Amino acid sequence: MDERTDELLSAAVLAERVGWCVSLVSGMVSALTVEHWNTADVDTLAAGEDAGGRKLPSNAWMALRRLGWTVAPPEGVKVNDRIVRVAQEQAGRALRSAKWRADLTAGVLTTWPGDPARRTADEWDAVREAVPGGQFLPSSVIKSRTRQTASFNAKNGRMPVDVFELEGAPRTARMLLLSACDGQQATIERAGEAGRALLRLQIPTRPDPASYKDWTWVACPISLPPTIPAGAVLHLPTLRIHRDRVRADLAYTHAVPRTSRTGHTIALGVDWGLNTLLSAGAARLHDDGQITALGSGGQFRAAGVLAKQHRLRRLSEHLHAKTDHYQRLTGGDKQYSLTAKHTVLSDEIRHVCDRRSHLNDALAWAAARWTVDQAITASATVIYVEDLRSMEARGMGRTVNTRLAQQVRGQIVDHMRRLAAEAGIAVVTVPARNTSKH
Repeated sequence: MDERTDELLSAAVLAERVGWCVSLVSGMVSALTVEHWNTADVDTLAAGEDAGGRKLPSNAWMALRRLGWTVAPPEGVKVNDRIVRVAQEQAGRALRSAKWRADLTAGVLTTWPGDPARRTADEWDAVREAVPGGQFLPSSVIKSRTRQTASFNAKNGRMPVDVFELEGAPRTARMLLLSACDGQQATIERAGEAGRALLRLQIPTRPDPASYKDWTWVACPISLPPTIPAGAVLHLPTLRIHRDRVRADLAYTHAVPRTSRTGHTIALGVDWGLNTLLSAGAARLHDDGQITALGSGGQFRAAGVLAKQHRLRRLSEHLHAKTDHYQRLTGGDKQYSLTAKHTVLSDEIRHVCDRRSHLNDALAWAAARWTVDQAITASATVIYVEDLRSMEARGMGRTVNTRLAQQVRGQIVDHMRRLAAEAGIAVVTVPARNTSKH
């Protein structure tokens, strides 16, 4: 509802007005990111100190202001300081995240192997030594960065200087990070009825607001999912537009049981598989040191989901092959009739990729939820899961290699840690050797 006119806004109108604000922010984020997308500025931000030696604030927008990295809206457009904060926060997070990729690329370049396709043992030791945290980094990450660098070398006839030459400035996500605002731009509180919250924020009434009069307060009711506890403290969300509707990624804080590092007597062991995604079994440690199994264990089977996942993968590969063929035939000339077919197939590829992403995310959440439920049922206080970060899909044939590479194990473990923390259950990764055997 528009609080100035008491007009009840439809979902489409609200999405349009939030979209205007998102466009203003995205333009400033893109300009700020491109301006500072270089090694010197990223290293300065990552160092955590300003020119006077003072420690930079943890908030990205405050750190950028301390360094004097400012941005302004287009000429003739009026925005308040909180909107500029949102843009600086998003750009600052993107620039901070580039530091890890920059160090990784620098380590790969300084220890470039004689044969990029196959490093020797000494070359592996050298690159892991040159990369921060390289001893615990999956081999696939280093290999993918090596292939990217080799492709640049083959295309340009020389090696890249750094990651900022290897990669362009990242695409700006269309969203509003309201966490960088205060009560003069947005507020959120629980509504009178359970499971509801009220978000109030200022958004423009036109795509190019010329004065503060073109900004109005809008009250947006939010339906809270049942997973949010009644006593949780709500934080300002991140807004994004999805299919002409406004979505709110809401963060909240609530107390959870403290996990223990030692003293566990009941544990749940989790093993990965190819057809059976997860196998789990509980065990009890007795005072005399003996370990006994509790029940016969369980299996998480997702054959139907995995079959659909592989079907979409094959469809995506087919569409990519066709679009590449059309591109070669047309040579980028838009006058050919095949250009329209190329555009249609490109849109279909994005649609298929979205379906694959959503399917993988749903599968990861379901597997993690199943694992934590098994631990809660067995009264386990710790979950032991294989550490497969260095697992590489090779030597098993093209089909099996691809199936292994498409697994969402990393997402499952991340979701598992989050869900287990809410129940006070610790998650421990163990070396994968002999876990399936024993």
